[in-house]
Amino acid sequence: MRWAGPDGFEADDDAGRIDAAVVHGFLRTSYWAKGVPREVVERAIAGSLNLGGYDATGAMVAYARMVTDRATFAWLADVFVLESHRGHGLGRFVVSTLLAHPDLKGLRQILLATADAHELYRSYGFTETPPGLMMAIRTPSAELYAQP
Repeated sequence: MRWAGPDGFEADDDAGRIDAAVVHGFLRTSYWAKGVPREVVERAIAGSLNLGGYDATGAMVAYARMVTDRATFAWLADVFVLESHRGHGLGRFVVSTLLAHPDLKGLRQILLATADAHELYRSYGFTETPPGLMMAIRTPSAELYAQP
């Protein structure tokens, strides 16, 4: 499904159109997935509801994905806009389009993790979880992405 965005940009949920090289290139230097191997990125794309943001030439310049069962729960992850295309409202366009996706209607809960965009996500209705509610098994990324 495709959606028209600002300044001639569009969003598309066709996983076959996602440019894994662009996603990997961004994520491997991000604070949340530093050093992630390309094969891990490709598996994440394959197992998620993806939304790519594309410029007028069809080049992928933004991305977001939902890890979801499409029935009760989703996790918003890996939201980014390439630095060269920031300032056009693409981040908001991609996030709002993904949150309104028909496959996500009626979910009981959508979660995300962020170190620096709390105010942005509050504008969509996200709130911080009560202390003690969320738990996690965490693996340090150095070990997680280490190649044997």
